[in-house]
Amino acid sequence: MAWLKPGFRLSLAAAYGSLQGLRGAPTGRLLGAKVRAGVRLDAAWSLVTSFEYARASSDSAAELGGLRFMGTVDPTWHVTRSLSVAVGFGFGGIVESRRVRMTPEPSPESLEASYTFPNARTLIGSCSGVGVATLLRAEWAYVLGPRAAFTIAAEASGQWTGCIGDTGRVEPDTGEAIVQRQWWPHAGGTLAVGVTWR
Repeated sequence: MAWLKPGFRLSLAAAYGSLQGLRGAPTGRLLGAKVRAGVRLDAAWSLVTSFEYARASSDSAAELGGLRFMGTVDPTWHVTRSLSVAVGFGFGGIVESRRVRMTPEPSPESLEASYTFPNARTLIGSCSGVGVATLLRAEWAYVLGPRAAFTIAAEASGQWTGCIGDTGRVEPDTGEAIVQRQWWPHAGGTLAVGVTWR
């Protein structure tokens, strides 16, 4: 069968899911697109790189809102001709729009230098940052022909984002920006439907 032979693969998919904040981090829904490119090594294994860009939104202006992105390298085991399982490791990030949140202490106006919060129980105004991410994917493929296959995948992910919030102020001695830093842990899940080409 042609799909079992080594070669290049490209996948495009639409994804919907959620990103659940842990230890005080904000939660949001995800709607976006996934791109995967990789090489089928043999009948049992592939090496794939995955990229996801999703809009994060919520009903509350204090929860997660903006762009969530993630990129991973995913060794993939083809359990059967249709079923595959992948584990990935890479990076994930968040770029938030301005949110309506209570100002944490110490407030931006009182800082004389950049400050890192010990936890995420009181959230900074907005997050812009990147960190490590992990991915677990189970995918079912239905061959449409010699060049294309329909796919549906369930994914679970974890992300640890180093957030940076700009205060709009600078240190008078060094001229460096004064920022607020905070770590946001998240666990997420998505359902992705797409097409793979060979």
